[in-house]
Amino acid sequence: MTSHPVLLDISRLLSRAGSAVPTGIDRVELEYALYLSRCFPARVTFVAYHPLGRIGILPRRLTDCFLRMLARAWTKGRRPWRGASLMAGVLLQAAAIGAVGNNVQRRLYLLLSHHHLMQRDAIAGFLGRANAGLAVMVHDLIPIEYPEYARPSEPDRHRRRMDTVGQLADAVIVPSQDVAKSLRHYLAPGGRCPPIGVVHHGCHVSPATMVPVSGLAPDAPYFVVLGTIEPRKNHLLLLNIWRHMAAGRDRTRLPHLVVIGRRGWENENIIDMLERCPTLQGIVHEHATLSDVVVADLVRGARALLFPSFAEGFGLPLLEALSMGIPCLCSDLPVFREIAGDLPGYLDPLDGPAWQRKILELAEQDARGAGEAPPTFADWPTQAAAGLAMIDGAGRADAGSWDARAGGAVRLMDMEAGTVC
Repeated sequence: MTSHPVLLDISRLLSRAGSAVPTGIDRVELEYALYLSRCFPARVTFVAYHPLGRIGILPRRLTDCFLRMLARAWTKGRRPWRGASLMAGVLLQAAAIGAVGNNVQRRLYLLLSHHHLMQRDAIAGFLGRANAGLAVMVHDLIPIEYPEYARPSEPDRHRRRMDTVGQLADAVIVPSQDVAKSLRHYLAPGGRCPPIGVVHHGCHVSPATMVPVSGLAPDAPYFVVLGTIEPRKNHLLLLNIWRHMAAGRDRTRLPHLVVIGRRGWENENIIDMLERCPTLQGIVHEHATLSDVVVADLVRGARALLFPSFAEGFGLPLLEALSMGIPCLCSDLPVFREIAGDLPGYLDPLDGPAWQRKILELAEQDARGAGEAPPTFADWPTQAAAGLAMIDGAGRADAGSWDARAGGAVRLMDMEAGTVC
């Protein structure tokens, strides 16, 4: 069965070359790029979008070097060497002049981030020049469904992105059934829905090491919340719980809270509590840039991972904590039940008293089952292969027959066995 050549866009990675800590979407784009570069180097050509409105090919050796450099830096939790940013600039300029000629064999232009998805005309022009179909990954529709959690301009930008998907995409990868449902609902009024494949993200867990984290781990039972500090993640619920607990109990017997994540947007109230609430000082600890290894060790030492988000497209921290055998308390969201089943404890993200009760219960005793093997989830190579198999299948199918099915075909990748159901 012939696989289509892939034109993989790494524009987002180029834009993030100076960042010390990757976002979830950064990780997804990097994992797919590394998988193709290592396992199918002859199949992939890397491309990127230049701000002048042109998408062009990138020099291969320099791109491979850039990807390796980024992976090493992010694994260690360090800001990439200055050469990475210089390399990203050279690659971006190469995109402005790197023409992609028409090819006899049909190709697939794979865009794994939302980076320039609103640039419909630029993408359409590139597809025509490259004799390529468009395959995209839609991570979520949160800016459209929950505009109160986004920057003011983001809902309109995201509508434009989804309109590009509806008009141009030949195949769409989404990380969960919940996102697939939202995307179909959004595209339905337009009358065209491309094939949508549900492929869960891969789970990567750093192996247990002897990395010293004594300077970061509190000398007390503690809980971890992991993710960008923004209103959607519901940090405010946890901070109010800890303030309430600290006001009525002996502070020396309180569990601590470790907050791991960079500061995002629209989070003034959260930051005020972290910086200015005297009750929280010494029992709530904030860390913005930590290596994957140190984060994993902090999570392994925690009583539980707390995940009280109001909305998510997936939830990588949940799977990674569960795979370490760490208890998790999370919001009762359909996407969490889809990816984690009955493994976590589910709570209403607005029910502060219920969260506090469960936190205090877990603080009193380590709830990890003695001798129980933690669950396993599919790794990144397995899921990257699944995503590529999905878009290959869509590319081979007749577009009319795919669109004739109810809402587009859905292929669900099983997390554990890695088989298509």
